[in-house]
Amino acid sequence: MKTKAEIVADWLPRYTGRPLEQFGKYVLLSNFVSYVELFAERFGVEVLGRSHPMQSATAENLTILNFGMGSAMAATVMDLLSSIQPRAVLFLGKCGGLKKTKVGDFILPIAAIRGEGASNDYMPAEIPALPSFRLQKSVSAAIVKHGLDYWTGTVYTTNRRVWEHDDRFKSYLRNIRANAIDMETATIFIVGFVNHIPKGALLLVSDNPMTPEGVKTSKRDKSISERYTFQHLEIGIDALVELRDSGESVKHLRFETGADPREFPR
Repeated sequence: MKTKAEIVADWLPRYTGRPLEQFGKYVLLSNFVSYVELFAERFGVEVLGRSHPMQSATAENLTILNFGMGSAMAATVMDLLSSIQPRAVLFLGKCGGLKKTKVGDFILPIAAIRGEGASNDYMPAEIPALPSFRLQKSVSAAIVKHGLDYWTGTVYTTNRRVWEHDDRFKSYLRNIRANAIDMETATIFIVGFVNHIPKGALLLVSDNPMTPEGVKTSKRDKSISERYTFQHLEIGIDALVELRDSGESVKHLRFETGADPREFPR
């Protein structure tokens, strides 16, 4: 295998246990197999890849894929997905809230800060990590449809999993005024850009790590997952279904004068 196309076409089934032709063109990404299980239960389909690094389920031209955690795996999954040329990839991730957000809030990022380093192997540091506007617009509409609200802003993506004790790093986060911190979003945006994959993210605030009492514990994480996972997943499904049924291109969006501004993310 000499070309990237040959490699990723071989490796996506290798990592997932799912043949290429069984992937939908609209993909949800998650860090947790529980999202895949809920999706499979909702549509009455099978979960594949239980003995593989990545688990997935497919129904109605939608596929959900659990790729694990961290920027390295985020880059890997976006490279592998280039083999099926998806029309949209939406990351349903969890994040730490850094400002006014509270647990259970949704953040629809308009950009991500590339603090993780993995994306530097794909694009120079000055290239911004941005989502596809049309996809984020669809997510915005899905959130409103569910009678919920959301925050917009930037998310800082880091490779560090344990930093909550580091006052110097926390001071840095305050200075850059990011709304949230996670380990995947910037990587997904950049590697999606490189691979010509329309991409977006909807992040669920699962903790408020800037204060000792806000740091996530195993007990608190379980409670948050039980309370918010289904809602998070439903919004993601609705957003991709809207895109699928609209037949519109997700790569490009032309803003027409006279359009109702309520249709666009706030």
